[in-house]
Parts: sequence; C-alpha cells; structure tokens
Amino acid sequence: MRKKIVAGNWKMNLLKEEAIELTSEIVKLLQTETSNADQLLIAPPFVYLSSVIGVIKNEKRISVAAQNCADKNAGAYTGEVSAAMLKSIGVTTVIIGHSERRAYYNETDAMLAEKVKLAVATNLQPIFCCGETLSQRESNTHFEVIKEQLANGLFQLNAIDFAKAIIAYEPVWAIGTGVTASPQQAQEMHAYIRKLIAEKYDSDISNSTSILYGGSCNEKNAKELFALPDVDGGLIGGASLKAQSFVSIIKSF
Repeated sequence: MRKKIVAGNWKMNLLKEEAIELTSEIVKLLQTETSNADQLLIAPPFVYLSSVIGVIKNEKRISVAAQNCADKNAGAYTGEVSAAMLKSIGVTTVIIGHSERRAYYNETDAMLAEKVKLAVATNLQPIFCCGETLSQRESNTHFEVIKEQLANGLFQLNAIDFAKAIIAYEPVWAIGTGVTASPQQAQEMHAYIRKLIAEKYDSDISNSTSILYGGSCNEKNAKELFALPDVDGGLIGGASLKAQSFVSIIKSF
C-alpha cells in the first residue's frame, strides 16, 4: 500500500521565531482537522531543525525532514552537515537532489548517489527529487532526463533499501513560477517513473513506492493532483510557508 504524503519544503525562508510560530500554528490546526494523509513532513532550514523538532515532539502526525545532507560521512568539510548528524537530532527524512541544489550548487548524479547511500545507511528516509527543465520538455527529452536521473542517482540501491525511498517529480519549469504541470502531464510522468521502477526492481516495489508531485502545488490544485492514479502526494514549496494553506493541502486527500 502506497503512503499518501505531504511534505513542506521551507527552503531558505523565515527567522527562528517565525519558524516556531508557523510550526505551532500547523500543529494547532491539525488538532481539529481530519485528513487521509499517512505521513506529514516539515523541512525547515538546518538552523531551525532542533527548534521545530521541539515544537512537534508530542505531535505524532508530523515528522521533520532536512532539505539536504552532505555526500560525506564526516571530516574536514567546512559548512557541511552529514546524514548521521541529522539522524542524531531526531530528523527522520532528507530531501536529496532538489532542482535548486542541482542548478545552483552543481550537484551531480554521482554526488546525489552518495547522499542517498549515506542517508539509507543512517536510517534516514530519502526523498529523491527528479525533474526536467523547460528546454528539455520542449525538446521532448524529458523522459530520457528523468530516466537518467533515477538510474544514476537512486537505482544503485538494492531492492530492500530502495523500498525505503520516496520519489518527488518536480518539473523545474513549474517550481516557484505559479505554473503547474497539467493533470495529464503529471500523471503521465508519474506513471512513467512507476514503470521504470517496475523494470528495475519489480511490480510489487513499483506499486508500493510513493511518488510525490512538486511544482507550484497549492490548496487550489492539490485535490485534483492528489486524485491522479499515480500521484501519492506533494512536495510543497511556497504554500507550506502559510499554516492554513499547508493544512488545506493536507486535507486534499
């Protein structure tokens, strides 16, 4: 059974008190709201992880994800944060390969494969992101791009470890632009990803892997997107910075 998941990626936003206030408001709203979501995640910046974990410590419905981790386990890597460090403070999940990391920080598939390996070894659940740019979609190479990203960055895992992963499809041309992939485009790519998983592993693993949509998903379009056969939830950006909007998305299941 695939899990229905909503994850809020705060990116580099909010000050400490704002982060605590937002988390507290989300927790409060969830106390009176119902949802069929199986897993709820909040991914604040590194410096707020412990603070947010403190706020949700008595809230069983929410767990905390990191937005990134290092591709090394330990050592002289100034400014980096390892998967083991994240696990040690109570983080359960880590986002790996977000398009902004690939584009702005030149993260390669080889680096992402190392991050995935270390996350799994540390018992952190990876959310592996994949997605094509506008030029790649317009040149009709989007399927090949996704296939290569998954093959090089995630499919090195054995079947047991892969079963712990979540995949997030995020068309780069729809992130932070207000443009959302059409339901047909989203379903087509999610079904294609599920087909690739079945070919690499087997149909049972494919049918149990949660694939999230990320790319201007909000309270207005979440219900339609989440109703698609192969969309199992969302990796939410800007809309996760407002408690009411985020909870509305959570209620879209």
